[in-house]
Amino acid sequence: MRALVFKSPWELQVEERDVRDPGPDEALLRVVATGVCGSDLHGYTGHTGRRHPEQVMGHETVARIERLGAGSDHLHEGQVVVVNPAMSCGTCSACVQHEEQRCESLRVIGVVPEWDAAFAELMVAPMANLLPLPEGTPEHLGALVEPLAVGWHAVRRARLQPGEAIVVIGGGPIGQAVALGAARAGIADIVVSESLASRRALLESLGFTAVAPERLSGTISETGMVVGTIFDAVGSSDSISQGLEITGRGGRLILIGMAEPQLSLSAFEISVRERELIGTFCYSMEDFRSTVDWLGRNVETASALVDAVEPLSAGPDVFRELASYSRDASKILLAPNLS
Repeated sequence: MRALVFKSPWELQVEERDVRDPGPDEALLRVVATGVCGSDLHGYTGHTGRRHPEQVMGHETVARIERLGAGSDHLHEGQVVVVNPAMSCGTCSACVQHEEQRCESLRVIGVVPEWDAAFAELMVAPMANLLPLPEGTPEHLGALVEPLAVGWHAVRRARLQPGEAIVVIGGGPIGQAVALGAARAGIADIVVSESLASRRALLESLGFTAVAPERLSGTISETGMVVGTIFDAVGSSDSISQGLEITGRGGRLILIGMAEPQLSLSAFEISVRERELIGTFCYSMEDFRSTVDWLGRNVETASALVDAVEPLSAGPDVFRELASYSRDASKILLAPNLS
């Protein structure tokens, strides 16, 4: 198969790779489309160290079942499925409580280097991690389920209250997913801070208030908003500092972005004002499953989130352009079946 292989920071190559046979509880999948994630870009540049040489990345994916191992009674060959890349043990206390993202044995396809992932023509995944794409949903949109589930899980972690006002710092794909998740939870007063005009325009078209970062504090003051919860979809020392500046006493700051592996923050801003700092990562299987259902009911909204679908061969250029900010785009999908 052809696969997009990470060689070293800022270097990707399309190469031929061997395809392994699926095990008894696994499926061989022919990839339809895979989204380029911000965490992939941070790994590609070497900024986070979370991607490794000779690794095939890619975890936001939709695929068609090529071959099934033994043991499936709900899937069939040729079926289009969304891949939940979070592989948990299924037996620990977290898994039994249906909080699989807290499993001590959690491995994420596309992050662990030993598992060839979705920037390829073919991949293997556990059958338990495959969910059918709702009938009538454009196939490529299945690649959006993973980032949308990340946003929905963050909203669930935040324990939002009816009538609460929230701010999302960072209007990229995860910030967009958080805003959509908050709207899905019934929150109406949502402001997103984003530096790129194109992303602000997209967010406005989806019904959210979008402002440039330098205008965020002023917008909150002008409108008289009392911000109860901040979602930091950037994850830098600067963004977390800004979040603490604009939350009220007793407010919550949900840390979802991972731009920097180490953060500096004011401990007094948390303790003296009795704020909560809440981490969020991945999603439970139920978060993922419910987001598949949401996608099937919101195709028009989801379609607006995709800037382009490019062939796998364009992967090295797409990564370089996105990582260097020379291409103004939020979400690009790579599709191996395109030439």
